[in-house]
Amino acid sequence: TTAVQTSTRSSIRSGYSSMSYSSMPSLSSNRRGTSVHGGAGGSNVRISYATRLGSGFDLSSALQGGGGGGGAGGARIDSMHTSGSEKVTMQNLNDRLATYLQKVRSLEEANAKLEKQIREWYDKQAPTVRDYSKYEAIIEDLRRKIGGATQDNGRLMLHIDNARLAAEDFKVKFENEMCLRQSVEGDISGLRKILDEITMARSDLEMQVEGLKEELVYLKKNHEEVRGGGCVSASSVNVEVDARPQDNLNEVLDGIRAQYEGLAEKSRREMADWYKFDSLNKEVTSSSESLQTSRTEINDLKRTLQSLQIELQSQLKKCSGDQLGDTESRYSLQLGQLQVMVDSLESELSRVKADTERQRTEYQLLLDIKTRLEMEIAEYRRLLDGDDPVKTQRTRVVIEEIIDGKVVSRSEDIKSAPVK
Repeated sequence: TTAVQTSTRSSIRSGYSSMSYSSMPSLSSNRRGTSVHGGAGGSNVRISYATRLGSGFDLSSALQGGGGGGGAGGARIDSMHTSGSEKVTMQNLNDRLATYLQKVRSLEEANAKLEKQIREWYDKQAPTVRDYSKYEAIIEDLRRKIGGATQDNGRLMLHIDNARLAAEDFKVKFENEMCLRQSVEGDISGLRKILDEITMARSDLEMQVEGLKEELVYLKKNHEEVRGGGCVSASSVNVEVDARPQDNLNEVLDGIRAQYEGLAEKSRREMADWYKFDSLNKEVTSSSESLQTSRTEINDLKRTLQSLQIELQSQLKKCSGDQLGDTESRYSLQLGQLQVMVDSLESELSRVKADTERQRTEYQLLLDIKTRLEMEIAEYRRLLDGDDPVKTQRTRVVIEEIIDGKVVSRSEDIKSAPVK
């Protein structure tokens, strides 16, 4: 945002009866103009002026030939009232002109002195190189500590990785053992079903054996009775009875023998099956023992895995806590150092801005005084040369650059131009 402010001030009154001239005001807090009043034909001429500057000198005192402090107030000089000699008036104006020229030279010397002081101040404010050699030992010690902590951290990370790999291996073994356990449990369930079937078949066979034994005893008893009956009949009287002929005893015995041989063969087969069942029982027992051993190993692996997980969590927490504390302390220290540096730079920047603004104000004040004196000298020259009064228009252009409501730069230009 740029604001341009233009102010123009000019006034002149001329004639045979009166004439006045007003110079441009300076930037000081209290200032007054200079006016010249002349009568017709140069008679009854009066010059009055009053100026107060904040830079330590008074133009009114300078025009009277003496120096005075700034702020002494306005002075008024009533010039000689001559009744007809314009030469006296010109002489008075020449004296005033010499005084103005002397004052211009003094202002130029003061300006040069201020510029020299400004250059000296900027030379003194040059950035200085700080000596950080006393901090090198501390920095080296901290670097060694950081290196040691980094190595410890690496070792801990290696232990953590090893523990993680071991935990993964145990987990794989645990899963394999679980699969084996499930398969063994399935086999045991199948064998138990087979055992139940074999037990039922064994009970049936035992019942059949008991029945066959009873039948064998009964048949033996019948055979003995038949043999005893045959002997009695052989020794007794032969009595013929008209009856159905009896079956051949040998055939009956052969049938009984064949039946018992079949039963014996069947019993042998059942006993072989029983022996097989006994071997299956042994296998089931060994499988149960291996299953119990696997369960014990699984429990041990579970406990080992839990202890490794607990150790891993504790190591991770310890490592994270140490790293977090070291990082916080290091960054807190760096932040404090940066904050101190920022505060010092801000205070130095504020002081430089204040000094720059003051010097700019003083320079602008001196420039305004110089411009006004040059205009007054030109006006006196014109009066000495006897030229006609010239109306001069003075234009002051103020350019301000405003960003976010703050003035970041300001420049001022004063131009003078005659008005026809």
